[in-house]
Amino acid sequence: MKVIVVLAAVAVDVTNFIALSDTSKEVFKTATLLKPLNISSLITGESGVGKKSLACYIFPDAHTFDASKHDELLIELESVERIIITNLENSPNIKKILEMIIGKNIKVVATAKSSFYHEYIDDIFSVKFNIPPLMQREEDVEPLINKFAKEAEELFSLNEDFDRKNFKPDLSKNADSLRRQVMISCLLQNIKESEIINIMQNYLADKLGSNNDYEKFLHIYEVPLIKAGLERFKSQLQLSSKLGLNRNTLRKKIIENGKYL
Repeated sequence: MKVIVVLAAVAVDVTNFIALSDTSKEVFKTATLLKPLNISSLITGESGVGKKSLACYIFPDAHTFDASKHDELLIELESVERIIITNLENSPNIKKILEMIIGKNIKVVATAKSSFYHEYIDDIFSVKFNIPPLMQREEDVEPLINKFAKEAEELFSLNEDFDRKNFKPDLSKNADSLRRQVMISCLLQNIKESEIINIMQNYLADKLGSNNDYEKFLHIYEVPLIKAGLERFKSQLQLSSKLGLNRNTLRKKIIENGKYL
């Protein structure tokens, strides 16, 4: 009898499993039960919900292969008893891969998108569960932010704690977008003026060459200045005073840069 388990998600880390929400605790419980059973399971969900990490938690010693690397995967399947296959839906010849898994009785933990389906799925995977988006697991977001901030601190040798003021988590791509956002925010929080100048110089170095480059790239300087000023001072009148600009001049610049603001 096939067992179908539908559970909610967690962004998984093999060495630091975050499970504060009730659904995350259920995922961890299920994964722990699967570890000693040596049966095949399929984990579905969006990018960044922790499918690969959870697969590695279940089969910690198995080799991991992306299904898109079809030829390499077929060679690997010739000699393994257990394997992790990620992005199963991206295989250029998924039927051949699944037939080989069935024929050799290989135990697999595979990951795929939520919408993934194939006629052989029920023949291979005894357990299936879907990991919903991170936005449905509010309790897990804050510890993930803490985890990524700690990574940023170690990676960039930062001295200041991550400032959460005005920080709104980007969960558009689950943990992937959140991690990127935290990393960039931590870096920008500690960046020096000279480093900003170097970044701008490197960005512009290969883009200069037309006859109106000053006007073409002026928005790169004006837009962040205007956006930061409006966010801080809340009114065009106060901002024009702080910038030393005529109010009409500031309004004109806001209109000119409207698509960036």
